[in-house]
Amino acid sequence: MDIESIKAALKTVKFPGFSRDIVSFGLVRDVDLKDGEALISVEITTADTKIPEQIAADIKSAVGALDRILDVKIRMEISQPKNQPSPTGGANGSTPTNSAAMQKVKYAIAVASGKGGVGKSTVTVNLACALQRLLAADGKAGVGIMDCDIYGPSIPLMLGACGRPEIENDLIVPLENFGVSTMSMGFLVDEDTPVVWRGPMIMKTIQQFAQNVNWGELEILVVDLPPGTGDAQLSLVQTIPLDGAVIVTTPQPAASNVARRGARMFEKVNVPYLGVVENMSYLENADGTRQQLFGEGGGASTANSLGTPLLGEIPIDPSIRIGCDNGIPIVVSEPESVAAKEFFKVARQIIEQLNA
Repeated sequence: MDIESIKAALKTVKFPGFSRDIVSFGLVRDVDLKDGEALISVEITTADTKIPEQIAADIKSAVGALDRILDVKIRMEISQPKNQPSPTGGANGSTPTNSAAMQKVKYAIAVASGKGGVGKSTVTVNLACALQRLLAADGKAGVGIMDCDIYGPSIPLMLGACGRPEIENDLIVPLENFGVSTMSMGFLVDEDTPVVWRGPMIMKTIQQFAQNVNWGELEILVVDLPPGTGDAQLSLVQTIPLDGAVIVTTPQPAASNVARRGARMFEKVNVPYLGVVENMSYLENADGTRQQLFGEGGGASTANSLGTPLLGEIPIDPSIRIGCDNGIPIVVSEPESVAAKEFFKVARQIIEQLNA
């Protein structure tokens, strides 16, 4: 029996509610073995008292089953997430989060998908711009985007925001364009520099985006998540009390089936669905007829399966791609286009749900 065998056993211990193990999440700090006694140090950030208990029990079960292990002792350091909702805040609430950096953020919503390539960041940027215009018309506070796609940050390009953020009073000041405040890893690394990070570094970065960025007074913070249900998602739900999630898919089953599975993560962490957006729904011909290039019905079936509304069906429009490539979202450049009107429709429904 050796330490490597113990570590291998720890890789079978899943973080409650997720398919990832506690080793890959970076929660295991130290492993030691003395005279048949396994000594394991674990560090967890959570407000749920049941999670440490479950992890401790699973560790004892997995490691205790190894040959020549006589006893398992666990030293667990538990810290509270710095951004916790007040008793009336958080999911389905309207109370700002408690951290100094986000105390004036009224609502935080996530835009997520189960797989890549569905246009999630495109939806995020246009949705944020649509929300900003609708809220500004009502005299309400602004909108921000937290780009949590650490490996492939595309929000700066799509929003036309560039430069290096400044620091004031020990807080990073987000960059702004079209009235939307934005923080992204794309502002912090060179364009050609790859981000080669393990899970703990990703989690720390997302925590810093929430706790060390001066978001100011925002009505809605839109959080652009990378595909899947890994480190970024786990860190986010531990750090920010989300008020809802928007699921993005395309019509074909290859995307919608994965979107449904990925969306189930939010159920496990008690984040309500705001609805589903179907992107690349159809191509409209000059005569008004439509071609369903990627099939049809994926968004509706996903929404029905999750018990949430289908918020909108975004058409295939070259102007959407051109706008994002040029840093001028179609909601800004062509607000009367069919695609822009669909984004505005989605934004109105989200505002209605948050204010319900």
